[in-house]
Amino acid sequence: MFRRKVQGIRDLLNKTLRQEGLETPLKQHRLLEAWDTVAGPIAARYTTEKFIRNQTLLVKIVNPAARADLSMRRTTLVRQLNELVKGQIITEIKLY
Repeated sequence: MFRRKVQGIRDLLNKTLRQEGLETPLKQHRLLEAWDTVAGPIAARYTTEKFIRNQTLLVKIVNPAARADLSMRRTTLVRQLNELVKGQIITEIKLY
């Protein structure tokens, strides 16, 4: 008899994503999708664009009051978004 090395599907999928270089883009996509939930419904209503460049989340907020509120919560938002995707994807948020 011989033994087979049995791996769980989650471990196998994560290993494959990491080998193919798709782990970070997938986490970036999940982080962008989580913005509305983490920032809240008011901020989500005034968000028109969001993208990640060089570990910085750039978010266009069209309401000045919402932008000021989010600006004060930037460090908390960075921490919450990174925790949600289980990785250090962004280091800062810039609002414009």
